[in-house]
Amino acid sequence: MKKINYLICFIIFNGLWFFLAKLLRLRVLPNPVDVYLSWERALKNGVLGHITASVFRTLIALFAALFIALILGIAMGYSRRVDKILSPITYLSYPVPKLALMPVIMLLFGIGELSKIIITALIIVFQLIISIRDAVKQIPEEDYDLFTSLNASHWNRFRHITIPAALPAIFSSLRVSVGTAISVLMIAESYGTDRGLGFYIIDTWMRADYLQMYFGIFCLAAVGFLLFAALDAAQAGFCKG
Repeated sequence: MKKINYLICFIIFNGLWFFLAKLLRLRVLPNPVDVYLSWERALKNGVLGHITASVFRTLIALFAALFIALILGIAMGYSRRVDKILSPITYLSYPVPKLALMPVIMLLFGIGELSKIIITALIIVFQLIISIRDAVKQIPEEDYDLFTSLNASHWNRFRHITIPAALPAIFSSLRVSVGTAISVLMIAESYGTDRGLGFYIIDTWMRADYLQMYFGIFCLAAVGFLLFAALDAAQAGFCKG
């Protein structure tokens, strides 16, 4: 049923797009049929390499941010002392527009891959930290009572209670983070690189190659959709019952 709903939404979206393109008759708004039929030219332009570069940067940034967020978020959720120390830092850092720090990050780490991964991870890590911390804090103490009465180790309590209880919140936060990371690529990949969908879209836009520009946007949206679908599949597997 979900697949059918996705297909219906895709058809409706493209139908509206086609109608607007035919109604407005603007060169900057080609119809979706022409955009999708330009796939062969996109392959000649190396779009697969751009997709690979964007997916690589997104996944590395997500894993790096999640690794840091798990350590800090769980520590803050478990320990009031740690929370009192790190929460003010997190709250003060979270609202700062991270893209404004891009020149600083590029000066410190260069304009290559590392700076793009760092800026993407930096934008999403604070949201993950707060979500994981809150999820751990909301676990009722009663859930730990049985393990405590059995003299279970901290690792067993963490493995069998903390992680399963926090997983839904982690996956929900990751979905939002994926959307944010995909958006950041448009800006991060427009500096100091000739690889990535962000670069591809900006480059074709500046050359007024609107068919390829829209095809790049479609590829970026498809990457985001597939990452969302992968997270849904992972949550279904890890959060059974």
